[in-house]
Amino acid sequence: MQVGFIGVGAMGSAMAQHCSTAGFKVCAYDADPDSLAKACQNGVVPAASIAEMAKIIDVAVIMVANDDQSRAVTRVLLDGDLRKGAVIVVAATNHPRTMIDLDEECAKKNVGFVDAPVCYGLQGALQGELISLCGGRAQNIATITPVLKAYSRSVEHIGPTGCGQIGKTCNNMMHWAACVANYETLALAKACGINAQAMRETLLKCPARNTTLERWDTSKFTWQEKDMDVALEIAQSAGLSLPLFGVIDQLVKRIGPKDVHALLHEENAAYLGLPITPQKLDQVV
Repeated sequence: MQVGFIGVGAMGSAMAQHCSTAGFKVCAYDADPDSLAKACQNGVVPAASIAEMAKIIDVAVIMVANDDQSRAVTRVLLDGDLRKGAVIVVAATNHPRTMIDLDEECAKKNVGFVDAPVCYGLQGALQGELISLCGGRAQNIATITPVLKAYSRSVEHIGPTGCGQIGKTCNNMMHWAACVANYETLALAKACGINAQAMRETLLKCPARNTTLERWDTSKFTWQEKDMDVALEIAQSAGLSLPLFGVIDQLVKRIGPKDVHALLHEENAAYLGLPITPQKLDQVV
């Protein structure tokens, strides 16, 4: 099976490498020549263009930054010589409406389509331990599952097209809520004179443990605004009130990697613009 990766930044490159190691013929394309050069090793070969790639691949994995790029790449593939029966996979995090629209475009040309965003980020990609959350037709998911398993610990069929992105949205909501909860929890520990990093290490041994807390040192806080906007937009369209996440949406935008580092490792930290002042416990209680 010939697999093509479009978008081979850090994550896409790692995913392509795992597919090559698993025995697939893999080609790659990226608009950035440096990213493409770094990705093309250990059997991964460069494609001159997306249109040229379309002539030879059975599965296209799109790992780009946003919905507009996913639309553009999909349409170039469809306008090329992509064979009937090929499957396009969007592994990027996009809006579910975009996935439904692109699926309809693909169906008109007898091309399969699956939205399969991934969880566990860069470290998961490097380790080949992502989780692929899939939306689409069962036969298309069956076709691409061997490819996805090359870089995923688990391949989950959530439902019809777009549901992979809903699954990713649900994951993102829990992640950003955990970020706020972790920060406020450790802020209280710090205010009571307890070292926040030491408290974190203790909580990782307790029922309060969560994956976000475990991986907090590597959280980039890159997409929280986009992720929460999508979650709340979908909830509103569904007529669903999510008051907690309305608050999470506001709070998580006030936290970043520097704030987390200061809370865990520095004497001075702040939350919502106010200092977190360590005090002796008998002064607090």
